[in-house]
Amino acid sequence: MTQLPFPLAEEPDDAARESARKLFAGEVDFLKGVVAMDGLPPDDRTEVCFAGRSNVGKSSLINALTGRKALARASNTPGRTQEINFFTLGEERYLVDLPGYGFANAPVAVVEKWQRLLKQYLSGRASLRRAFVLIDSRHGVKAVDEEIMTLLDRSAVTFQAVLTKSDKIRDKEREKVLDQVREKLSKHPAAYPELVLTSSEKGDGIATLRAIIAGLD
Repeated sequence: MTQLPFPLAEEPDDAARESARKLFAGEVDFLKGVVAMDGLPPDDRTEVCFAGRSNVGKSSLINALTGRKALARASNTPGRTQEINFFTLGEERYLVDLPGYGFANAPVAVVEKWQRLLKQYLSGRASLRRAFVLIDSRHGVKAVDEEIMTLLDRSAVTFQAVLTKSDKIRDKEREKVLDQVREKLSKHPAAYPELVLTSSEKGDGIATLRAIIAGLD
């Protein structure tokens, strides 16, 4: 059996692009930051989450998707997102910003608490349709990324790799990184077989990712 090639996701057609644009141009609001499982909102709507190691550009990507400059607080200080942050997207979806993993400018006990909460959330959220695992285009998949992918495998949560900061790397180098990402993803049964290449600064891949999210029920 041949391995899935993990091609780049195709750009949406005009209808899908416009439908997704309207969704993200509508009401998007911060709902709450959650520090314990009992603080989670009801799982009564379609939910997608964004996971990534610290400083991968997660907040910037969420801001680019929603067209709001400061919806998710971007910061140059790794490990600033210490909660699971819920945002409402219209009346039928949640966007969920997970705590950054890996290096964090925080005490070990705090980091362990985040990791525990993350595992509980991923294992027990019935409305979670897809996790987007963000990978820095300049670095490819690192060991800490594989840890979260393995956790998603064990939790039976479908995840899709989204490469960030694609404008920061040359085309030739990007192909090498894509090959490395594909090789790593081939070992993870929960990996969705398409990649999304994005740049929050340039807007590359944003329409594609919006359409993917809008198409999930």
